[in-house]
Amino acid sequence: MRVAVIGGGPGGLYFAALAQQLSPEWEITVWERNARDDAFGFGVVFSDETLDGIAQADPEVFAAMSAEFARWSDIDVRYGGEVHVSGGHGFAALDRNRLREILQGRCAELGVDVHYGTQAPPVEELSADYDLVVAADGIRSAARDTYAESFRPDLDERHCRYMWLSTDRVFEAFTFIVEKRDFGSVQVHAYPYDDKRSTFIVEIAEDDWRRAGFEALADREFARTESDEASVRLCEEILADHLDGHRLIPNASKWIRFTTVRNASWRHGNVVLLGDAAHTAHFSIGSGTKLAMEDSLALVACLHEHPDVTSALAAYEAERRPVVESTQRAAQASLEWFENVGRYTAQDPPQFAFNLLTRSRRVTYDNLRVRDEEFTTAVDAWHADGSGSASAAAPAGTAAAAPPMFRPMRLGGLRLRNRVVVPPTALYTAREGIPGDFELVHLSTQALGGCGLVFAGMTAVSADGRATPGCPGLYTDGQEAAWRRITDFVHGQSDTCLGIQLTHAGRRAATGVPRADGRAVPLGAEGWPLVAASPLAWGAGAVIPREATREDMDAIARDFAAAAERAHRAGFDALELQYGHGHLMSGFLSPLTNVRTDEYGGSLAGRLRFPLEVLRAVRSVWPGGKALVVRISAADWAEGGTSEADTVEIARALGAAGADAIDVSTGEVVAYERPRYGRSYQTPFADLIRNATGLPTIAVGAISTYDDVNSIILAGRADLCAVGRAQLHDPLWTLHAAAAQGYSGPAAPWPASWRAGSGRPPRARTDRVPPRLQLLREASAPVHQRWVPHVPAAAAAAAR
Repeated sequence: MRVAVIGGGPGGLYFAALAQQLSPEWEITVWERNARDDAFGFGVVFSDETLDGIAQADPEVFAAMSAEFARWSDIDVRYGGEVHVSGGHGFAALDRNRLREILQGRCAELGVDVHYGTQAPPVEELSADYDLVVAADGIRSAARDTYAESFRPDLDERHCRYMWLSTDRVFEAFTFIVEKRDFGSVQVHAYPYDDKRSTFIVEIAEDDWRRAGFEALADREFARTESDEASVRLCEEILADHLDGHRLIPNASKWIRFTTVRNASWRHGNVVLLGDAAHTAHFSIGSGTKLAMEDSLALVACLHEHPDVTSALAAYEAERRPVVESTQRAAQASLEWFENVGRYTAQDPPQFAFNLLTRSRRVTYDNLRVRDEEFTTAVDAWHADGSGSASAAAPAGTAAAAPPMFRPMRLGGLRLRNRVVVPPTALYTAREGIPGDFELVHLSTQALGGCGLVFAGMTAVSADGRATPGCPGLYTDGQEAAWRRITDFVHGQSDTCLGIQLTHAGRRAATGVPRADGRAVPLGAEGWPLVAASPLAWGAGAVIPREATREDMDAIARDFAAAAERAHRAGFDALELQYGHGHLMSGFLSPLTNVRTDEYGGSLAGRLRFPLEVLRAVRSVWPGGKALVVRISAADWAEGGTSEADTVEIARALGAAGADAIDVSTGEVVAYERPRYGRSYQTPFADLIRNATGLPTIAVGAISTYDDVNSIILAGRADLCAVGRAQLHDPLWTLHAAAAQGYSGPAAPWPASWRAGSGRPPRARTDRVPPRLQLLREASAPVHQRWVPHVPAAAAAAAR
């Protein structure tokens, strides 16, 4: 087997060493364009998981690395003049150049042929001459460019500027610094990597970077090995309080933008991408070197587990891609958090620290509590005393014991006992718009399940506004009476607040009840007339609606107001107006579905005009002692759709017109959308609106664990969490969440008839008490571990 490796960084060298170790008969050649002794980069960080893999794969490399590790377990968050410390994390770091020396030595011992200071031959030649070509040639991979049609790269250059530096201040922990200045915000990611230096990455948003004066300093081309010394000195000045008299040390350091690299495929014939050539993940959650070395281990393993190169490369990509994509999802969330750090600089330091630590959604409330209970308890205490926006202090002696999700909140005129919402659910069981026994059972069960607020779903304000024949309405006396029957029963059994969502389906009206595959087929001749912002069909084969006239809009506004009055008489505590998901109001708001040329189209102000008229009409009749919520689609998931800036302005306008809160959903505006699904994938939009406008928000979308609810609430990303599918899976989800967290207070009351089931029932083997089998107990690892380099006695004496 003849193997060519392009790139002699840690990833390429580690692959070569592992492959040569397992197969001494292989002929492995590495090309590295830099000289053997060229020094680039600073420290790299490894997780315990990665180190376990290195220890198993090559104990000699691991021993050499671990002998020089800087190790610590704390994260320091420096913000607002305070330092908040979270322990129990576990880090190991090493000088990247020292790591490269270790791997160079290992390759030499094993007989790998490494050509330093030598450009690799063209990848086409290597592919023809070798059995396998490993392209570990970095983020600007020439091999990837050569076969771009096969790899189909997606290079996402981001908005912030950042610069890699080191400092001779040896930090004791992973240190995040966020400084508010007159030009905006600047942040630092710093960590020690030996007994003399720390990595020090300065990051700043583009507009803030310009206002700080860096644009003028960086206004020329720098040579590859040259540093932007003027910018380094300005960073030193801005961050002097955190350097404590120490200096910043550049190494080919200049301002760059982070590029997230993704590839549709990692292989072309016998050429395979590895490390940054295949993928990148933002430096705020880990090191590219770590990912590259994990790639190397997996690739070598697959080459030895499969009979030929083709099947081995397919197995390598199948194994690594899910791992990398999971990391990239977390990295993307972290990257976007730091890009938008200005949203959070009004938060108090305890909440800001918690928000930063949970930014990627990998670290959560429960996870932090396990790592460092003291830190989480301190943030809990801050939130429980009423400091959190929109929170209401719980009675003395109970607040601190309640997890964040079980702290009360005032929404408009309502006091909710906890932060859990059951979102509007389309049941499709109504007859002639009249809700029946199934709606009664559904809403009463959900209300008895412990949540703070339950919404009845997709209720039409007129017969023509129904999405399907199975949707309920609130436009006749019979419907009002049927709803009153339900609210009377629920309020007689529970103090859970009941809400109802009012809508006009617009161009999504007159379809059949969704089939098993989720598709709703237009009713055609059996349907009813459609009206929309513009005469655009929902999708292929759908009916083209007529464009709403002034008379139509006046009638629809009256319908909404009349339905709101009926909702009040029917006993509902809260009202939600559906302004999202492609329904009529959503159709007016989105530029993709509103192409009108009159005063109700065009600019955002024009597109907002009719939805605001409807909201004001409803607000005028809806009692102030109740809650009025508006649901929007904050993103259309399609090019040219609603922008983040539009979303903020829409929310701000809705709040000014009388909305008490914004229920933040996304999508379903156009049939050709391309959503990015994932755990709590819509929460960032609730976060955006809440922190940009100050309006309370409801987060919704793939939120299914109480740990995520607690994390979202405590971090200040939303004020309420709507838990949908999990509540359908388990209508007592909220009560079970309370039991799992050991909470039994007033925010999660068990119905008297069900109280016997409030404890977790016994399971198999839970009655077994294990014997003690350890003569000496192992000491628990310390929660807080700082990096304090050992200073030899002779050196200490000389220093004195």
